[in-house]
Amino acid sequence: MEVFGDYITLSVALLLLLAMGLALAFEFVNGFHDTANAVATVIYTNSLRPVVAVVWSGFWNLAGVLYSNGAVAFAITALLPVELILHVGSAAGLAMVLSLLVSAIIWNLGTWYRGLPASSSHTLIGSIMGVGLANSLMSKGHVFGEGVNWAKASEVGVSLITSPIVGFGCAAVLLLLSKTTIKRPDLFRAPARGVAPPMWIRGLLILTCTGVSFAHGSNDGQKGMGLIMLILVGVLPGVYALNLGTPQPDIAQIVISAQRANQTLEADPIGLPEGKDPLSSADSESELSDYLKTTGVASAKTFRALTVVNSTIAERLEGKSSLAGLPHDARQELRSDIYLAAETITKLNRQGLLARFEDRGSLLRYATELNGITRFIPVWVKVCVAFTLGLGTMIGWKRIVVTVGEKIGKEHLSYAQGASAELVAMTTIGIADTFGLPVSTTHVLSSGVAGTMAANRSGLQMETLRDIALAWLLTLPMSMFIGGALFAFALNIIVRLGMR
Repeated sequence: MEVFGDYITLSVALLLLLAMGLALAFEFVNGFHDTANAVATVIYTNSLRPVVAVVWSGFWNLAGVLYSNGAVAFAITALLPVELILHVGSAAGLAMVLSLLVSAIIWNLGTWYRGLPASSSHTLIGSIMGVGLANSLMSKGHVFGEGVNWAKASEVGVSLITSPIVGFGCAAVLLLLSKTTIKRPDLFRAPARGVAPPMWIRGLLILTCTGVSFAHGSNDGQKGMGLIMLILVGVLPGVYALNLGTPQPDIAQIVISAQRANQTLEADPIGLPEGKDPLSSADSESELSDYLKTTGVASAKTFRALTVVNSTIAERLEGKSSLAGLPHDARQELRSDIYLAAETITKLNRQGLLARFEDRGSLLRYATELNGITRFIPVWVKVCVAFTLGLGTMIGWKRIVVTVGEKIGKEHLSYAQGASAELVAMTTIGIADTFGLPVSTTHVLSSGVAGTMAANRSGLQMETLRDIALAWLLTLPMSMFIGGALFAFALNIIVRLGMR
């Protein structure tokens, strides 16, 4: 069977459809959870009817997804083991993607059924860590635990842990400031049953709902996009390994930057001691791959390997007017070289090992230029993700909305409380987008509602908060366990289908 110039077997084609279906199913269930939070306040303050609110939120999720730059998507995929990213089309690579998606869907469905606003981000990251740990346990020559990018995991973990605290504290402070500065008692009253608020309040709450929906699409929507791109790169590398629309001037600039990067590296006698035998391309790729593992340590060999890979990239792109002119097999190989070079420079910089180079800036710009070729997301992928997010919200919104609107505080949500929680949520998510950090809309918004209830002395329903906290604590270990177990099972099945 030929698909876009790539020849694949029927079994692989079926796996592609299955993997794509699971990735979209994850976003569908994500709509149950996270997008439902965005409409909770407008529904419970009678600002919009439920059907209108859900459709409105879905539209702005679509806008957010289309606006997103992909930074969060690639921050999520960076958690995966290096060898699985480089060989995502292998049996282990496809087993990884399938198992982490199924794991995330299982846990999300379970918490949704219980009406608990658990984090889809938390779930997905736990599943990724689970398959990474299982891969390191099952692969020969691997140290248990090195299958997870712990540096990136800690960075993501901090954002997920601190965001609910920010949501609780900032929403509480914002409500108190509003009470001090806005002398409109009707803003701080609970809405009468079935009665729409005054127009100015209604406009405020619709605006905050819009902001949260847009921010959610721009952040949470990216997680599914990153996984879909991994699937496409693994199965159809000839089409999706590289951004074939990269203009010729950008290709020529990368060749110049690769050569300049080598001049910078070779000018440093500490990084590249003279008199050493040259490394082969295979040895260089192996060295950089080992360095990018959690246990990897930089040495003079690492810098030498980087110059070899840079030279290979320059040779592959020299004189090319378009990436489409590269043979299909060469596209995946170039993608691997680009990934190794860009990630090595990034890690060296993070560890402070580029500080001694006089032209450190050119190395960092080179890494950014390389990422531009591989970190791309087609518009059709964004539209598919946005559509499934919105569809999931329309079908499964009610359980989570009821929890946020009725079961967190002992009193009905007031207009000011809803607006404060959503303003904080949209701001927090927007800031996280800027830094490419995944955060949980669910955690930020539900903790924001709890913060306003505490600040208003409305009382908190401790049973609900206990259940939410328990789900929050169990999400990571349970999704890790499910993901790891499914990885072992899926790898066995895919190998039996004849893939390697």
